[in-house]
Amino acid sequence: MSFLGIDVGTTGLKAAVISDRGRILASAYEECALHQPEPGWAELDAEAAWGQIRRLILRTVSQAKRDPVKALAVSSLGEAMVLVGPQGEALAPSILNSDVRGAEYLERGKRPIGDSRLYALNGNTLGNQYGLTKLLWIRDHRRSIFDRTEKFLPWGSYVAWKLGAEPVVDYSLANRTLLFDLERETWSVELMSRAGLDPSKFPEPRRCTEAVGTVPVGLAAELGLPEGVRIINGAHDQCASAVGCGVLEEGQAACGMGTYTCVTPVFRRRPPAASMIRRGLNTEHHAAPGRYVCFIFNQGGAWVRWFRGAFAQAEWQAARETGEDVYSRLFAEMPEGPSSVQFVPHLTPSKVIKAFSPPAQGVLAGVEPGTPRGEILKGIIEGVTLDLRRRLESVDTAGIRVGELRASGGGSRSDLWLQLCADLLERPVLRTQVAEAGVLGAAIIAGVGYGVFPSLEAGASQMVGAERLFEPRRSARTEYAARYQKFLELSAGCRGWAGEN
Repeated sequence: MSFLGIDVGTTGLKAAVISDRGRILASAYEECALHQPEPGWAELDAEAAWGQIRRLILRTVSQAKRDPVKALAVSSLGEAMVLVGPQGEALAPSILNSDVRGAEYLERGKRPIGDSRLYALNGNTLGNQYGLTKLLWIRDHRRSIFDRTEKFLPWGSYVAWKLGAEPVVDYSLANRTLLFDLERETWSVELMSRAGLDPSKFPEPRRCTEAVGTVPVGLAAELGLPEGVRIINGAHDQCASAVGCGVLEEGQAACGMGTYTCVTPVFRRRPPAASMIRRGLNTEHHAAPGRYVCFIFNQGGAWVRWFRGAFAQAEWQAARETGEDVYSRLFAEMPEGPSSVQFVPHLTPSKVIKAFSPPAQGVLAGVEPGTPRGEILKGIIEGVTLDLRRRLESVDTAGIRVGELRASGGGSRSDLWLQLCADLLERPVLRTQVAEAGVLGAAIIAGVGYGVFPSLEAGASQMVGAERLFEPRRSARTEYAARYQKFLELSAGCRGWAGEN
């Protein structure tokens, strides 16, 4: 028996057919075409992405015919929405969370609601990365499109709907609009009213793992799916990835290591709002019932890719031609012990509840004309990891306990990086067997919705495997104690440079 997991990301689309034992039978990936028609704008073409998703489904299902798919679920990026018209067409490109449009609604006179009241209802404070400000911008600047919209669908809802589901949304994705009532688990009448939005234009909130439709016979034939494939309500990609790492209980945290390095702790009781707001922490429903998550993140993977392009362009091109992993070679050049270079990932959008900053900037200190590139790379990795440590300490002081981290994503394939994470974060880091936790989490959700597993915990225990545990080394604690203090001093000195706080 197998399940289809679909993961819709900002820069890429994935699909995988996964057995009920957690074995990947087939998988496929395509990059998304990000459009930037104006400086600061960032969009995805929904119709084009849907065409890509169809190809990915057909490709993976055709490779796994011996084990037919029984159910599917979608994991997707948050915040961005697709505006669907009367004929089911996408009326305009989907505005992504990094797009600058909507920033005017953060100004005091234009704010639809104060932070304290918004946090009490929704678990977030106002920021321009969320769906609300984008919808207000469309309402005020693209009125004809806004008025013609039948449904505002988050990406997970949109893909499931195109596959034949009802227009529904799970609680975690609904949260990313800033219009969802966290306690009542439904759209907030107060928030909708303050924003001047019509709740009937939004998908119905349903719990993750609920069955929400069946792929129609004709579409199933086009996609190579068997008849009767059930569509199960999925989740926000960070929550689905946590499921795909088996992170479902208090004290656990997922650590996704892609373009963003995102740590997702799990907790059962909401800490006081004032404490969370002061520390820049959000509250969102987990895919698992009765649990919440928050996010701390920075652009760790993006900085490593920047290094690759700036310092190893020739090696990267050669590796692409031979199919080798350029990062293994580059990581092998890193020195033992702390780097002579210090890096602060300054002005990266590392707090979910803040407005996205201007283009990310960083500070490299200690670079000399003869500094080897391995020193610079290690300094970057140390810097983004120490930045996460600083933010994890704020999570601890808010009363959210974080013990073991479970790592997934491209960066988790590096032993050196994971050992540094364990050393610098002073917590054990477990690497799971499947790096693509988003599609695995979606497959587990599909298995629960289909009835093969009684719970997400049962599904994860059968489908998530551990590969290796990295323990913090005592020697590293001594080596990095002074280093961390210098990082905090350098970071403090950069505050206010362009608005970071």
